[in-house]
Amino acid sequence: MAGKSSENTPRLLVRQAQPADVPHLVELTGRVYSPEWGHSAEMLRSQQTHFPEGQFVVEYEGSIVGYCATFRIDEATALASHTWMQITGGGMASRHKPDGNWLYGMEVVVHPDYRGMRIGQRLYRARKRLCMNLKLRGIVFGGRIPGLAKNIARYGSAEAYVQAVTEGRRRDPTLSFQLSNDFEVVGLLREYVPSDHESLGYAAHLVWRNPQLLNQPDTPSIPSPQRLPDAVRVASVQYQQRRIASFEEFATQVEYFTDIAADYNADFVTFPELITLQLLSIENTELSPVESIRKLSHYTPQVKELFSRLAVHYNINIIAGTHPTEQANGDIHNVCYVCLRDGSLHEREKLHPTPSERNVWNIAGGDSAATVLTDCGPIGVMICYDSEFPEVARHLVDQGALILFVPFCTDVREGYLRVRYCAQARAIENQCYVVLSGNVGNLPGVNNFDIQYGQSCILTPSDFGFARDGIAADSTPNIETVLFADLHLATLARARNAGAVTNLKDRRFDLYETRWRPTPGAP
Repeated sequence: MAGKSSENTPRLLVRQAQPADVPHLVELTGRVYSPEWGHSAEMLRSQQTHFPEGQFVVEYEGSIVGYCATFRIDEATALASHTWMQITGGGMASRHKPDGNWLYGMEVVVHPDYRGMRIGQRLYRARKRLCMNLKLRGIVFGGRIPGLAKNIARYGSAEAYVQAVTEGRRRDPTLSFQLSNDFEVVGLLREYVPSDHESLGYAAHLVWRNPQLLNQPDTPSIPSPQRLPDAVRVASVQYQQRRIASFEEFATQVEYFTDIAADYNADFVTFPELITLQLLSIENTELSPVESIRKLSHYTPQVKELFSRLAVHYNINIIAGTHPTEQANGDIHNVCYVCLRDGSLHEREKLHPTPSERNVWNIAGGDSAATVLTDCGPIGVMICYDSEFPEVARHLVDQGALILFVPFCTDVREGYLRVRYCAQARAIENQCYVVLSGNVGNLPGVNNFDIQYGQSCILTPSDFGFARDGIAADSTPNIETVLFADLHLATLARARNAGAVTNLKDRRFDLYETRWRPTPGAP
């Protein structure tokens, strides 16, 4: 939130939305709709990730009082019948096409206390400027018709009511406003938002045509700028568990592998799940499993400081495996610390503890799956067992994730193969890269962590342009090593838009959807 205005600062400002705005936009949309139906932080970050230049806010005297979201889409999809959930990918803007020739208006929200200040009109003007600057054919969206329910008996049908408003014989609070802003009705969208009872689920299918292109049918649009590197080098550490005598000894081992990854110019290095259980070998007293995990949580400040320092010092983004961490309510969560080379630290929790984690260590699951925005694009983290639940990966990819990191810890080959096969499936069905990093070796004396089986790997979609067998790099099982691979983001984009199969494009949004519940306090 911006500070108080000065004499040189405009009281009202229309600007591009920023990541720092997300908490305020969660509050704003929750106030306008309801906490349940307002936009989640994941949705808002996803919109900014897919098409940052298409998200606008209105700031008045330092407070955000308006917001609109847009994305690019092809003409055939834009002008065909659709619902809001279908065309927006559940509000994630995941159907954004960088070369789409129409701008889709997904959302306009105005704070109730600031209506009458033409906030909506200012946002519409911002959209039109963007549309003309990018040389798009126009703007299209489904507009509410909130006067329909009250007047359906008089007019007999939604079509007749919309016709009356269009001809000026009736005024509708929203549709009349759209028409005054030079939009035209091209049809009705049924079941657009079923919960919009005032509109009886209907929406007016509205378009605004770019006046600069009315007589230039073949003018190509300007593609969205490429903001990502062509290739990202990732390193995966297959880490051998061994007895140690001090935290300093653990830090030395971790720094060694970070140094190796940095020497090979890796952008990311990932460590295995529960890598810090090695620290329990320092203890000389026998502890119960639950006592052991709580004891381990005492190392949390040191673990966070260590990996954050290494990320900055070696100029590398670190997925720091996972570490059991005590929460404010006393629960223990299995947490992955993502330490970026700009010094920022992000926490991502395991959502699905295994039966063993729950029963032996009393570990509880987290409740949020959000991407992390890095200098190499958005990434996601799925911790071991999470990879066996397709909804998690799909939720992360809908937010824009290009690479999914899977720190894992498995004791026997059967357990490892469950993670491996599921991770490969996630790479194929989401057309993304997946990086696995696991423990090897044995650690006697640590309850529930005696033996390890691991074969770390770096996986790709299965299509032309990728590794022949969908494996960019693989390791020898149970041998400590470091894997490297260059992951080409442009190849990923081509596969998603014009591959032999296009899994993401071909989803049947008319048949199914996945909706994540908003989580209070989610990152």
